[in-house]
Amino acid sequence: MTLESTPTTSGSRDGQRSPSAVRTAEYPWIHADGRVTFAVPAPSARTVELQPGGHESGLAAGSTLPFTRGEDGMWTLTTPPVAPGFYYYWLLVDGVPTNDPNTETFFGYGRPTSGLEVPDPDTDFHDLLDVPHGEVRTRWFRAATTGGWRRCLVYTPPGYDDDPGRRYPVLYLQHGAGEDERGWTTQGRANFILDNLLDRGQAEQMIVVMNNGYTLKPGEVPATPGSIPELSERLLNAFGDLLVRDVVPMVDATYRTIPDRRSRALAGLSMGGRQALSVGLTNPDTFASVVALSAAVFDPIDPEAAFGGALADADAFNARTRLLWLSAGTGEQRFDEALTSMEAVLGKQGIHHRTYRSPDTAHEWQTWRRSLYNVAPLLFRD
Repeated sequence: MTLESTPTTSGSRDGQRSPSAVRTAEYPWIHADGRVTFAVPAPSARTVELQPGGHESGLAAGSTLPFTRGEDGMWTLTTPPVAPGFYYYWLLVDGVPTNDPNTETFFGYGRPTSGLEVPDPDTDFHDLLDVPHGEVRTRWFRAATTGGWRRCLVYTPPGYDDDPGRRYPVLYLQHGAGEDERGWTTQGRANFILDNLLDRGQAEQMIVVMNNGYTLKPGEVPATPGSIPELSERLLNAFGDLLVRDVVPMVDATYRTIPDRRSRALAGLSMGGRQALSVGLTNPDTFASVVALSAAVFDPIDPEAAFGGALADADAFNARTRLLWLSAGTGEQRFDEALTSMEAVLGKQGIHHRTYRSPDTAHEWQTWRRSLYNVAPLLFRD
């Protein structure tokens, strides 16, 4: 990997600012060949490094990269070409983690984190286009499961307020570990993906509800102060109770939903994918469709016992399930292998399901954007 120092003036270079740069910043600068230049003023620093996030980040393959100090105290770094997509990262200034002042922050890794968006010139399925747009609404509600106030984000499709007699199916869409209910719209661009599909007539109009997947019941505390075990059974059970007992009734009472199981789907990515399988498959009276993207299910599943025995009777499962859909990126080896294992078990058991693999993407938002784009046209259609 070759790194180079770069001038701090972009006017003579081909390319563009990253869409995730703040309004007043010139950097990060994305060159025409896909290389990315970062520049940070830190005249008193001894070292500045870039720390990419992600399990298998397409940004510098997840390796920490050193900046080069200029005589004016400006530290610069140019990476090799970066594939299109969204990447978390942060800086290490004399070893201290800090966010890049040039970029917007996004909630990931349990904290506000710098993010780099590299546009894809070959596709626009998740871009803000000149089409009718839905709204992303904020809904606060008090949950009996947790004994406190909760926030969810709710996407309503274009024209929702224009036809008060129309009712809609609902997709419950969950984020991954370290993220929150803002992830699917801020990082994932789910609202734009749906707007574009709807404009092309490629998906059913639907309401999308995005909840915070971290849930503790009254009196419970994290095993480690300040943290919550990502995949503990306690978390899965508490989230399932929150969704079924609090969220679904609140949404049905507040929005113009079609309040039946065939008109509800539960989906999620990574941690949220595990939640979708665990909660969706064990609550068939509430959800008829289950979608798991890069699901964090790594142990081989026992079809007789997994998910409360939901897979034990294939005929009964197939009769009541409208859609079981699974995906992963070909570049996220552990999750791709988990998907392959699950495919084998489901196929042998005779469970109807569909799968998708995002080519050449890892455990990252481009995988999940593509996954949503591919599964949304199948939801609420027989």
